[in-house]
Amino acid sequence: MMSGGRDTMTAPIELTDANFQSEVKEFEGVALVDFWAPWCGPCRMMAPIIADLARDNQGVVKVGKLNVDENPSTAAEFGIMSIPTLILFKDGRPVDKIIGVQPKGAIQQRIERLKG
Repeated sequence: MMSGGRDTMTAPIELTDANFQSEVKEFEGVALVDFWAPWCGPCRMMAPIIADLARDNQGVVKVGKLNVDENPSTAAEFGIMSIPTLILFKDGRPVDKIIGVQPKGAIQQRIERLKG
């Protein structure tokens, strides 16, 4: 691993209104998007789980985080009413939604169903 901070290949991608189309909607395969905000306590609880999922699924599943305060268009498009909300995409389409704090294993099981 190169020096100079965390390995960006295994960290969740920072998603925005600007890059959501190219990073998620045009992505062929499984993507997990964490809709969150910095002031949200449960979102902060989920952050290490999301980081673990990004590392554990590296090269197989794209994992990203979208700050709903900074990117209201994408949050509104997917009807995000409460955070944290995780949406699983397959080939650019939302196929599963998880609302609230969930254990890593439960999220991974849902990822596995889509990978197969």
